[in-house]
Amino acid sequence: MSADQPPSARPPRRETVTGVPRSARRPPGHAPARSEITEQTTLGATYVRSLMRSQLRTALISLGALVLLVGSLPLLFSLPEVFTASDLPSPAPFVWAVLGVVVYPVMWLIARWYVRRAERNERAFSKLVEGR
Repeated sequence: MSADQPPSARPPRRETVTGVPRSARRPPGHAPARSEITEQTTLGATYVRSLMRSQLRTALISLGALVLLVGSLPLLFSLPEVFTASDLPSPAPFVWAVLGVVVYPVMWLIARWYVRRAERNERAFSKLVEGR
């Protein structure tokens, strides 16, 4: 093909692009979400607000379960008085049994659930921030 041919008759010119891929250009440890958070952009604030919202939701659920548990204790402790006559001994063994066998283990389970859920929220957030 000669140079005096019209441009439409020439085959398209091939170009080879060489260079570092886009993913390799980022500095190590750089993640878009992390930079959004450190630069305090609107998107970064949204990421942080999302973490705070999930942590607050977890705290409110565990607090609600704890309030239901502890709030029902006065009603539960009034039950022995209803079923027993006033001349019988006090219901102290029943109260201690309820506290030791029911309340404390359930409180421990609520606390364990809260810690595990909060750590899971933080792991999910760190995966988002680190871009993994």
